Amino acid sequence: MKLTLNFQLLLCYDIPMPTLIDYKKVHFNYEILEKFEAGIELLGFEVKSLKKNQGSLDGSHVIVRGGEAYVVNMLVNPYQEKNTSKDYEPRRNRRLILTKDEIRKISDLESGKGLTVVPISVYTKGNLIKVSVAIARGKKKFDKRETIKKRETDRTTRREFRDR
Repeated sequence: MKLTLNFQLLLCYDIPMPTLIDYKKVHFNYEILEKFEAGIELLGFEVKSLKKNQGSLDGSHVIVRGGEAYVVNMLVNPYQEKNTSKDYEPRRNRRLILTKDEIRKISDLESGKGLTVVPISVYTKGNLIKVSVAIARGKKKFDKRETIKKRETDRTTRREFRDR
């Protein structure tokens, strides 16, 4: 009986998922409208490489073609470069695993004016590797200036409170 209770208690707590790759500029360059969680199709050595944080999401985005979603321009460096085949492409398109409804929703919103689908982060969930994907609207230059100004004012107020 104690084992069952302990197991139930473990399920109640939110265990943080380790983030493997993070697209740090996404919140600066885009306004996030909606988020999705998707699985990703990888090769075995790509999984090892991602678990060693050898990858990047800079400049990557999601496209929907033929009823399937793909991450385009996501960099996954080879795990062991000398053991990797010569025809391996580090920036190849990787298929995302989503439900049909989610793919339909993403494709409808992607065709909307000014909207794009970007990956936010790659993380582990149990023994699976997941990608956090967001539907976003690109920020204009003046929006980015406002973000910088707000960040600087917050930083100065924190400094003043810390010094007192």
